[in-house]
Amino acid sequence: MLGDFWTLAIIQALRDGDKRFACLQRDVTGVNPTTLTVRLKKLESQGVIHRQEETLDKLSVVYSLTHKGRGILPILTEIRLFADKFL
Repeated sequence: MLGDFWTLAIIQALRDGDKRFACLQRDVTGVNPTTLTVRLKKLESQGVIHRQEETLDKLSVVYSLTHKGRGILPILTEIRLFADKFL
């Protein structure tokens, strides 16, 4: 689950709260829209993120981490600490 390219960056981008697709695309620098869509669908099917459709003025989709997704955040912190220390 965590081995797919862009997956960790997407989870990291959602750590601070809900985001729309365009915001995720901005935050995950370098990912193309098709790849982002594929990764989001996969993470949703794995129960890592939640996709919520909202209709205020127009249809809008918001992504957020699930409980399972938030459980990955401490792992990301440890990976970052390891990289800072040894790489």
